[in-house]
Amino acid sequence: MEKGQSKRFQEHLQMLGNYGKANPKVMGAMNRLNEASSKDGVLPSKIKELIGLGIAISAQCEGCMSMHIQGAMSQGATREEVVETIGVAITMGGGPAAFHGALAYKILEEYEASQK
Repeated sequence: MEKGQSKRFQEHLQMLGNYGKANPKVMGAMNRLNEASSKDGVLPSKIKELIGLGIAISAQCEGCMSMHIQGAMSQGATREEVVETIGVAITMGGGPAAFHGALAYKILEEYEASQK
């Protein structure tokens, strides 16, 4: 396992890569969209990653949570900022978001363990 990447994150990257080989046109377009929308602009990329995390929790997308936690942390987000983002998502998403917020917290812990 690479330092800085949890096992879960690596699994999600591999899944996307495998699908990208099967459907390069769609995944290429998705990658270009992601790159364009996540660059620093009026909002810094760290904030965009935290917004993405909140949406991922509400949408109940485990892979998205993994990617956005990794992205936010790599852009300088603190643990406290991620935890607070999880709280906002739970507020907006109710009970289902609470469970996925707890899952996002577990993913954050896995990310932190991968840094050691």
